[in-house]
Amino acid sequence: MYFLAFTISLVIVLITIPPIRKLAFKIDFVDKPSKRKIHKIPVPQLASISIFLGFFITFWIFNDQIRDHSIPIFMGSLLIIGIGLVDDWFKTKGKEFPAWPKAAVQLLAAVLIYYSGIVFTGFANPISGEYIILPAFLQFALTVLWIFGVTTVINFMDGLDGLTGGITTISAITLFIVALFKGQQESAILSIILLGTTLGYLKYNKPPAKIYMGDAGATFLGYMLAIISLNGAFKQATLLSILIPILVLSVPIFDNLYVIIKRFLQGKPIYIADRSQIHYRLISKGLNPKQSTAFIFLLSTCFSLLAIIVLLIDSF
Repeated sequence: MYFLAFTISLVIVLITIPPIRKLAFKIDFVDKPSKRKIHKIPVPQLASISIFLGFFITFWIFNDQIRDHSIPIFMGSLLIIGIGLVDDWFKTKGKEFPAWPKAAVQLLAAVLIYYSGIVFTGFANPISGEYIILPAFLQFALTVLWIFGVTTVINFMDGLDGLTGGITTISAITLFIVALFKGQQESAILSIILLGTTLGYLKYNKPPAKIYMGDAGATFLGYMLAIISLNGAFKQATLLSILIPILVLSVPIFDNLYVIIKRFLQGKPIYIADRSQIHYRLISKGLNPKQSTAFIFLLSTCFSLLAIIVLLIDSF
């Protein structure tokens, strides 16, 4: 089942990107070079549509494994992709889409998931084994904050060819392993679909990239990683296993916390893009884009392996 889900999502993305790439050129939906960006020629920016199709066609085929959460996940993803495409369209015209409508829609998408029942409810007491249920307002706040935060930080990482796709691939593999270990079939199927989708995209996004997914695709990947980790690694968590999803996503989380704090201290708007992310800092230190990407992948892999070690320790 997992191999079939992986294959279907992979193939859909592989076969839909070429015609979508042509469409992007035709309607001038392309990312044009600028002082902040590294690429020197216009690159089509509609891979988010292929990613969405690859994920959700496969998602509906295996809907019996996802059950009650399927409609909210789909509706929330439509919101994420829709507002992301609007934002991307503005960027192709050299304009900035206001931050607040985008943030509002992403928060709404997070709230949908909360009301679907995918919630961080609490954690097990490591001494007594008793499950401690958090107050409802805290469950709501932590769930929405996690989904919105991961959606945002994955988007902020999208600055080099293959970078966000690679980070998502490493994270999806790790979350798949965690879900299998914990016997969580729903999270496992979502992880493997996301993995196939992302690898299909990477075929065309590896340096030099033939297509970009834009904010629409990057926020969608972050949204799905947040949902998978909530529905899997965070479910019935102990104090120790709470670290697992944080470790899996530690590179984008902690790098972007640094970026946000730095922008705030400098009096800059948090959502205005600059060159303060880790990949730009590595390039400023003398690494080329491929070396920077490889270093970040290595770092992410190390933290993911640490997450699996924590999973094994927690099981004893």
